[in-house]
Amino acid sequence: MISVKHWISGFSLSLITAVVSITGSATTAHALSLVNGITIPADSTDLSSSNTNSANTNRLGFFSDLYYDRYNNVYYSLADRGPGGGVISYNPRVQKFSLDVDQNTGAISNFQLLDTILFTQNGQNFNGLNPGILNGNASVLGRSFDPEGFAIAPNGNFYVSDEYGPSVYEFSQTGSFIRAFNTPSNLLPRQSDGTINYVDGRPTISTGRQDNRGFEGVTLSPDGSRLLAMLQDPLVNEGSPDGRRSNNLRIVEFDTNTGNSTAQYLYQLESLADINARVPGTNDDFGANSQGRNIGISSITTLNNNEFLVLERDNRGIGVDDPTGATPVASKRIYKIDLTGATNVSDISLTGINDLPAGVTPVSKTLFADIAEFLRNAGQPIPEKFEGLAIGPQLADGSYALIVGTDNDFSVTQNGQNVQFDVCTDGTNVSQVPIDSGCPTGQSLIPTRIYALNASQQELAGFVPPKRVPEPTTTAALVLMAASSFFVKRQFKSMQK
Repeated sequence: MISVKHWISGFSLSLITAVVSITGSATTAHALSLVNGITIPADSTDLSSSNTNSANTNRLGFFSDLYYDRYNNVYYSLADRGPGGGVISYNPRVQKFSLDVDQNTGAISNFQLLDTILFTQNGQNFNGLNPGILNGNASVLGRSFDPEGFAIAPNGNFYVSDEYGPSVYEFSQTGSFIRAFNTPSNLLPRQSDGTINYVDGRPTISTGRQDNRGFEGVTLSPDGSRLLAMLQDPLVNEGSPDGRRSNNLRIVEFDTNTGNSTAQYLYQLESLADINARVPGTNDDFGANSQGRNIGISSITTLNNNEFLVLERDNRGIGVDDPTGATPVASKRIYKIDLTGATNVSDISLTGINDLPAGVTPVSKTLFADIAEFLRNAGQPIPEKFEGLAIGPQLADGSYALIVGTDNDFSVTQNGQNVQFDVCTDGTNVSQVPIDSGCPTGQSLIPTRIYALNASQQELAGFVPPKRVPEPTTTAALVLMAASSFFVKRQFKSMQK
């Protein structure tokens, strides 16, 4: 076990509270509080035994998703396809860790990495390389894997959503592939001649998910029978002239028993007008073709059978494309959604339109928390990629810790020739240097961050914890159970004499 408490920096707040509201169809949310945050340096090794390259051995990748196992009090954080945007060989993995949560304040501390679990199939690693590079064919998905959403089934298996497909896979607790769910045909990226193409974007693909905008989040109903996977943005063809100008993205419901899709619902991203209204002036406004491209969802977590929390964000903030956070941030928000009354749009196309067809009702949506506003009020920097969201442990007063994590893209960027560079900064100056060559004095790689929010019982009213994950049955446990049974039977016979 690796403890990283000595190199984690953090901040604490005296229960900063803000009331957030949204115009339009969404309603006013209750007050929440931001408690504290901790910072995890990027150049920290995980527990993988892989030594194929520096990306695999010398970089922690978090929080493409975040899951809290409340019965064992441990967390899982998902790394995506690795640094380099799918052009560096990387073995996708999930990191298991512990985190102390103060039962009175909800403050988090003492991050400790417990395990690094690689995803494999028949003993071979899945790889973050895009299908064209890994398989030599953009139409063959194979073991190309860009994991973005994570959940645990009642039997302890992992459900992981993937952007390349888009796909949903089931793995064992050791990361071994079990099965793939059946992706609905309308989501598959296809060229105009019908050929599947998992690599290219528009205009090469004309229907299906946008490139790098597949299943960004996944979650399970409390009993584990239904799985919801969310696309990050609208389908490439569902908008006018394409999905970049639409705010209608799809939530796909699956039956976990059969792996088949049972429904699709529409989730509407916040309108571009409302987002731009939060950007000072007009010079930094998002353009019309940013609606369904630079605004998107990044995580979903279950409250109960019908209600869910969704993390929605823009593509601005401190990250590899803007290491100093110079561009104004407009949106890092958590919404509460409800599927009750939403139309099943499995057989309804939105091709060529940005509005809703007559008779179609999207999921209802209420603003739950404005993370960017919390951080501004606390005088803290705002990271770009808030991608992990989990309902953490219940506190002494009945409230809950809400844990949010950011993805730093491994602090790696690339040029037009796919040459990779580490991104280093001191908050003012920025350098791009060869990977693992070391940052200039005074600069460091962009870290990942974890934040703790506090949500009252009222704010999480209706929350239903998932079914308990059963403990593994060991040989020793079976022997103990058998011995106990023998002792009870012997005592019972003795009493009958």
